[in-house]
Amino acid sequence: MDTDLTAAYDRCRELHKRHGRTYYLATRLLPAWKRRHVHALYGFTRYADEIVDRTEDLPSAERAALLDHWSGQFVAGLHGAAIDDPLLPAVLHTIAVFDLDRDDFALFLKSMAMDLTVTAYPTYDHLLDYMEGSAAVIGTMMLPILGSPDPVAAREPARQLGFAFQLTNFIRDVAEDLDRGRIYLPDEDLAKFGVTREELVEARARGRATPRIRELIEYEVTRAQAHYAAAAPGITMLAPASQACMRTAYALYGGILDEVAAQGYDVFVRRALVPQRRRMAVAARALLSPTGTPVVIPGPAVPPESR
Repeated sequence: MDTDLTAAYDRCRELHKRHGRTYYLATRLLPAWKRRHVHALYGFTRYADEIVDRTEDLPSAERAALLDHWSGQFVAGLHGAAIDDPLLPAVLHTIAVFDLDRDDFALFLKSMAMDLTVTAYPTYDHLLDYMEGSAAVIGTMMLPILGSPDPVAAREPARQLGFAFQLTNFIRDVAEDLDRGRIYLPDEDLAKFGVTREELVEARARGRATPRIRELIEYEVTRAQAHYAAAAPGITMLAPASQACMRTAYALYGGILDEVAAQGYDVFVRRALVPQRRRMAVAARALLSPTGTPVVIPGPAVPPESR
């Protein structure tokens, strides 16, 4: 592997280690040859996200131009052009090695562009359309790297796991997203519990949720649990060498929902985090679990519509 490509993989790994602690820990359980490719995909998604979220002081048009320029470099690289970028060579190499679906990357970049202009979602179907690109495609990108004896059957659980992880992030990060002027909880859900945007902003300033907000968050947690339930069969469909990694990621992200519940569904009092001791214990159990061991679905997996 040439020096520039090695440096690009190293850059992706550093981004993953710094910003994706939960998933990075899980990735440590993969065979070494697979890890760098997972780091590459994380680096791609994280860098695009940082263009959107770390340039908030710039006018919207400038932020869009930055994303368009970087996306253009990526597309040019897909067509064989030489590019000058610190991490894209690793991404392009990973795409080539596994023949990943280019449409997944286009959908992801489309969702990132939406974050520049869309600040709310009327219904859960609208949010699902966004998460199709921001989350479900991450699952389908990852599947060829993780491997499966039946990738067709494993595809939908992989998509559902993307939805589950993304919705978990949205629930945990309500306060941070408000600071960016965004609300990822659907308007119809806010209305269902009588919660207004102003009430969320006030709760953020006060550092404490109202009873109505806690009921709303509990509802969203239950919705996320339904996605975890739909994703659960996919873990044992993966190649044996990948199951410990994804069993760990599944348990740790699901554990974030447990922490949200433990603090009374108040996402403003503190950012829900899985304690380090529990993180290490989860990883150890996953590593020692026999291949084919089913995952434990977080919480009571009851669809929100049945509540």
